[in-house]
Amino acid sequence: MSAVRIVRDYPHPPEKVWRAVTDPALVPLWTATGAGARPEGFATTVGTKFKFIAKPKPGWSGVVVCEVLEVREPSLLRYSWQDESGGEVTEVAYRIAPHGDGTSFTYDHTGFTGAGGYLMAKILGAVRTKMLTKGLPAVLNGLDDQGNLRPESPLGPERT
Repeated sequence: MSAVRIVRDYPHPPEKVWRAVTDPALVPLWTATGAGARPEGFATTVGTKFKFIAKPKPGWSGVVVCEVLEVREPSLLRYSWQDESGGEVTEVAYRIAPHGDGTSFTYDHTGFTGAGGYLMAKILGAVRTKMLTKGLPAVLNGLDDQGNLRPESPLGPERT
């Protein structure tokens, strides 16, 4: 079985990281460095079925269907992940923990099988690494202490 695991430390409190990775208005801002997915119908409630919608690419509709499996705010979000056209169901988990004066964020995407799964894990791992190294820090830096996007942030809606 193949998997993706990315661990990043951010100089921001766990609550701010949680907000950035679970607020449907903020998610597309940090995923923009990848496929630019936006969550549709997402809520941090177990059993919520939602979709990530990104730009379609040759051979991919751009839609992933998901279901929230586990939530422990502000430390864990776990959901299923499956291409809209079918295929294997995998799982994504965000783990957030205090670390020094900031937060340790762990992204796990597990359940890939076979040669196709190995390839998918490699592709998604590269995309997710970029999102968590460039996209998420930019969003975190653009949020004020209440977790709202600062008006002067280059990520504001009038600039995206």
